Amino acid sequence: MIQVGDTLPASTLMEYSEVEGEGCSIGPNAVDVAKATAGKTIALFALPGAFTPTCSAKHVPGYVQHFDDFKAAGVDEIWCVSVNDAFVMGAWARDQKTGTKVRMLADGSAAFTSATGLTLDLTSRGMGLRSNRYSMLVKDGKVASLNVEGPGKFEVSDAETLLAQAKA
Repeated sequence: MIQVGDTLPASTLMEYSEVEGEGCSIGPNAVDVAKATAGKTIALFALPGAFTPTCSAKHVPGYVQHFDDFKAAGVDEIWCVSVNDAFVMGAWARDQKTGTKVRMLADGSAAFTSATGLTLDLTSRGMGLRSNRYSMLVKDGKVASLNVEGPGKFEVSDAETLLAQAKA
């Protein structure tokens, strides 16, 4: 499992864009993790799936709500990563009204999630291989803090916990 001090794995996530701009076309666009985190502070949180109860009711809304607080704490971007495709993440972004506050990034084949060692096998529940619920503060591509939830829990990956770490 990835640890504090480790560099994020070389990987590509996908982001659905509804408008063209800065080299992004409408539809799914590749996000090179190393390039996108270089020289930036990223509040990254990951969760088992789009449109799932805890993820939709608590996890994403907390990060949207605290967007300005994260910016004030020196965070350049907030990322939500899930093992879903870019189209699903785009629809979920619209549903959650994330706008430009939270980048909703798809890890469709679980390549990033597998490389971090933070997978969650939900095959018995019909969901296949997913991401564990966690948050991390990433500085210039390296993990500065990591908060991994226990099974079925939502206690340490919330926006308030990561925001306190960003302020420290």
